[in-house]
Amino acid sequence: MSALSTPAPPPGHTRPLNPADYRPALVNVGVIVWLASELMFFSGLFATYLTLRAATVNWPPFGDKVDPKTVGVATVVLVLSSGTMQLAMRASHQGNLAGFRAWLAFTWALGAIFEGMQVVDYLTRNFSLQQSAYSGAFYVLTGIHWLHVLGGLGGMVFMFFRSFNPRTHFGGARSAPAVDMLTYYWHFVDVVWIALYAMIFLLQ
Repeated sequence: MSALSTPAPPPGHTRPLNPADYRPALVNVGVIVWLASELMFFSGLFATYLTLRAATVNWPPFGDKVDPKTVGVATVVLVLSSGTMQLAMRASHQGNLAGFRAWLAFTWALGAIFEGMQVVDYLTRNFSLQQSAYSGAFYVLTGIHWLHVLGGLGGMVFMFFRSFNPRTHFGGARSAPAVDMLTYYWHFVDVVWIALYAMIFLLQ
């Protein structure tokens, strides 16, 4: 037996575990903590909207109207983007860079379509930001979410070009934490929007 080889453990004993082998990646911990804070932030905005709604006799006031059908199409587009983002993550784990780039680009396109439809929706509204408590809550909630989606699109652009850098050894387990966290963030903004859509556009 070589002097450098590790001796086998005695019968009935196992080697001690190395904690470093089971420690989560710092980027995972950081993003999860950040998403938890984002969840509390949106929960506060939801509570504000519902409080204003409960304190107002006519809601929405001044004949303000929203069109759930048009925004519903944008909602379907955003939900579909969650599926394509999941496929991009799977391709990255398998080391399929071409598939990862294709699905990520498709996800980005769906997200950009959603953002564009939101802008069109804003331009066709019959109420302004300062008109009432309802209009203010509407634009603040949907506008902040719009900015979050924009941030996700920026993250996709960064990840897409990073996959072309040979020094990052992109693909497989090495880049999995970063891709996973981008995916979790995108799922988060999708779920938040579904809740927003139900609360603002469907709740009578």
